[in-house]
Amino acid sequence: MRTTDNAGYDMTVHVTCFVDPQMASPAHCTSTPQVPNSPHSQRQFPGRPQPLRGNTGRSKFHIQSREGADCETSKLERFQPLLETQLLNLEELRQLSWSGIPVKVRAITWRLLSGYLPANFERRQQVLERKRLDYRNLVKQYYDTERDETRQDIYRQIHIDIPRMSPLIALFQQKTVQEMFERILFIWAIRHPASGYVQGINDLVTPFYVVFLQEVIPADGDLDNWEVSSLPKEQRDIIEADSFWCLSKFLDGIQDNYIFAQLGIQHKVNQLKELIQRIDGPLHRHLQHHGVDYLQFSFRWMNNLLTRELPLHCTIRLWDTYLAESDGFASFQLYVCAAFLLHWRRELLVEKDFQGLMLMLQNLPTQNWSDSEIGMLVAEAYRLKFTFADAPNHLQSGER
Repeated sequence: MRTTDNAGYDMTVHVTCFVDPQMASPAHCTSTPQVPNSPHSQRQFPGRPQPLRGNTGRSKFHIQSREGADCETSKLERFQPLLETQLLNLEELRQLSWSGIPVKVRAITWRLLSGYLPANFERRQQVLERKRLDYRNLVKQYYDTERDETRQDIYRQIHIDIPRMSPLIALFQQKTVQEMFERILFIWAIRHPASGYVQGINDLVTPFYVVFLQEVIPADGDLDNWEVSSLPKEQRDIIEADSFWCLSKFLDGIQDNYIFAQLGIQHKVNQLKELIQRIDGPLHRHLQHHGVDYLQFSFRWMNNLLTRELPLHCTIRLWDTYLAESDGFASFQLYVCAAFLLHWRRELLVEKDFQGLMLMLQNLPTQNWSDSEIGMLVAEAYRLKFTFADAPNHLQSGER
């Protein structure tokens, strides 16, 4: 089956067929969520990644209320002593990170949570230097040499995909940035021949790249339009190498999503369908009655980990939680997708035909979402997992 979303995203599919008390503690700051605009009053196109800017014209990474700033400071005071311990308690770091990571320590925390950096404080610099050198050597070995026909085909597809990856975000239209992405994706594909390069993996580089770029530019810098070529080459090399290694660690747990026919994603789509049948029969029957196949909208959710459905700053906040999941985020993401679909049930039930439902599902109005909405989303996903993960046969049976 071949379907194409509203961004021209090619999805070729071969079809063979309560909130954790620790996370809810007062120390984990929360704010009153904003209610997103009606889906009929504003349409946005998440298939085209959204700008980093908010309605004020400034980068949304820098829009922060006084309450939000106080929360950030409070959390930072808990993170810093933990990160400086000689032997890091990784489980404690996961618990602290689950509800969001302060910008100032997000880069180092992501390196640790992904397994790129060791818990031993004294070994970290040595590991970084070695891994960054290893990456430079991989580039020399594979990217900077003559390519055979197979590798040239991989490069050609990456080269086509990168320029259209984030057309509304100026940062990613820079030639320097696109070349960095090309190298990262090409080396990853060569090192993972079982899957090679699959469209969608390119979107998964973006959060790592932005987080590691934020680490080296001024806190008040305009991230949207920062001229990456103005950075010293050493800093650019660090951003690129760290993005590559963290992406590699991140994808290790979900590589089945990207091998032959992407059967791993098809399996997750079926699990989502069965889960919604169990949780919300009326919504499931409504979708089925109007001919909406879960594959038509949730394949992209699974393939891109919701990066095309959310503003980038929200994706990064969501990935704080994904990286903090102690048993890996792959299973948790199923419940995030379920919570995401259920969030829109009222709007979906209003739609009375296939076209209206698909337009809604492919253009969910998240453009004004903030960390508050992501906090509620992951809390609901946790509740669903807590309630249903151990329920007998909840992913094998249910009302059909």
